[in-house]
Amino acid sequence: MSKKVAILSMLASTMVVVSACGGSGSSTSTSSTMPSGDAKAATASTKEKVTITYGGWGLDTMTDVIKDFNATHPNIEVKAENTPYKQYFTKLETAAQGGTMPDVLWMNGPNFIKYADNGMLKDLSDNIKKDQLDLKNYPSSLVSLYSLNGKYYGIPKDYDTIGLWYNKKLFDAKGVPYPDATWDWNKLTEAAKKLTDPAKGIYGFAAPLMNQEDFYNTILQAGGNIISDDHKKSGYDQPEAIEGLKFLTDLIQVHKVSPTLAQMTETAPSDMFTSGKLAMYFDGSWAAFTINQNADMKNYADVAPLPKGKKQGVVIHGLGNVISSKTKHPQEAWEFVKFLGSKQAAEIAAKQGGAIPAFKGSESAWLAAFPQYHAQAFIDMASYATPYPVSKNTSVWNTYETDILKNAWTGDKPVADAAKELGAKMNQALAAEK
Repeated sequence: MSKKVAILSMLASTMVVVSACGGSGSSTSTSSTMPSGDAKAATASTKEKVTITYGGWGLDTMTDVIKDFNATHPNIEVKAENTPYKQYFTKLETAAQGGTMPDVLWMNGPNFIKYADNGMLKDLSDNIKKDQLDLKNYPSSLVSLYSLNGKYYGIPKDYDTIGLWYNKKLFDAKGVPYPDATWDWNKLTEAAKKLTDPAKGIYGFAAPLMNQEDFYNTILQAGGNIISDDHKKSGYDQPEAIEGLKFLTDLIQVHKVSPTLAQMTETAPSDMFTSGKLAMYFDGSWAAFTINQNADMKNYADVAPLPKGKKQGVVIHGLGNVISSKTKHPQEAWEFVKFLGSKQAAEIAAKQGGAIPAFKGSESAWLAAFPQYHAQAFIDMASYATPYPVSKNTSVWNTYETDILKNAWTGDKPVADAAKELGAKMNQALAAEK
């Protein structure tokens, strides 16, 4: 997630205040995307001018969306509060303890359960049912990510999946066919061997110690899981997870087609790629923005679906728009969240850049920003994607992942031993969450 965060942080400003548009508002028109009953609800909820706050860490990408909302809801003023990602959740935790969270805010998967389970987020189930908001308009994996105990707490905003980025110039130089949807682990390994050129310092593939971008996906492709569906048990100590981890470490230690962990710590694979020293690596849909800014690489890069192991597998993550349970304006906050979840808002946001909009069918504006890439692969993979693995205190076992698995990446410990140790530690952490 770090690269996505960096991109969003580039877009963020310290604070953007978007004032309401329009006049006295004796009557209120509604967006064409709203159900017919919404006009009455909007009018009833906006007889007096109300200000609601909107918290996030890249809200410059939402400026036009907010303006459009205010154009149809002139008596609701949206005050957008930007906070850099590195400080966002620290600030949010303090605000939650003091009951001063923004009325509407961005939430991510790793933090969702902690906030929902502790009563900090408003249950939106009744609002969704009353206004007949169709959740089939969003990837089911994202709807699931922001649901808990059969209740819905968030409306998906955007999403990202992971793809196989490759350097066409290096492929052409070696006469290697480009990756496509038929590739599996064996094809990737064989191609990486042909593309690796030690004399020029070029590697065929990079296998860093990164969860969302790398080993979460290979574990899924091996038929395993990172955490059980009920968020109570680790999957790391299972044979499938071990197989998924070993595929990556073998590329470093056995096949010698990937830089070492030390090399990738010193220079990130994304930087190796844009400097022409790396033929292939896994990275998110957000990388399209960064690669497209690189004059030397933008026209040589392309992307394909992730290769199969025993099956297709990719992790999906995305932000959700949620409402504070302490908001003093629940109806106005819901009107805003409902609008944020519309196709209209998704298409407006996509034109401003950032991420793939979650509303199905509205991705064309995002794709249009990167016509030279086969970026449709990121959208197609959403149909079989698995939600980003989370629990109540995800950060605890995320730390264990790095601390324990690094020994497998360096070759200091067999993959199976490291995975079983991680599974045991993670199970202890999950048991402590009760």
